[in-house]
Amino acid sequence: MSVHDTMEIRRVAGTGVPVRGNDVDTDQIMPARFMKEVTFDNMGEYVFYDARRDDDGNLNDHPLNEYKGASILIVNKNFGCGSSREHAPQGLMRWGIRGVIGESFAEIFADNCKSLGIPAMTTDQETVNHLQSFVENDPGAGLEMDVKDSVVIYDGKEVDVEIDDAMQEALIDGIWDTTAVMHSNMDRVRDTVNELPYVEDR
Repeated sequence: MSVHDTMEIRRVAGTGVPVRGNDVDTDQIMPARFMKEVTFDNMGEYVFYDARRDDDGNLNDHPLNEYKGASILIVNKNFGCGSSREHAPQGLMRWGIRGVIGESFAEIFADNCKSLGIPAMTTDQETVNHLQSFVENDPGAGLEMDVKDSVVIYDGKEVDVEIDDAMQEALIDGIWDTTAVMHSNMDRVRDTVNELPYVEDR
């Protein structure tokens, strides 16, 4: 079995967590002060850190406090806008998110999701609102994101969604983690390096 086979992502299934609101930026998702850490290891603890706490620092009723164990994030318009910090999707992934559905995403945020193997699917406002309400009314209900067929399955229904062609191909073919792909082909990498005329120390 090749590294590509083990990394193929054709579907994501689990329960959902709705985070309502347009223009949720990366500073809300991952406050800048936590970017000083040299690894991503603790980012799951910091995701939506300020939004999840009241003025006294106690946990409030933010969805990430209420829907623990969820793996599919359902958001609205222009999610992940602002600075291009990869700490935001890293934090979501380490919290437990494996897929996101929304009206739209900031381009760099979506690209960072692809690099982590997190499918980012879009659909219209009405469908997103219905999905959010469905999860709010039945937090334990299952959802499925079918990457190959570009549909979301829930409550016995299928709804069409959109996914960027490059993201879909990378996830289905298991080539979303470019570092892992490179490490699995080190002989070819060395051959390429040896053919480069400007690399002197071989």
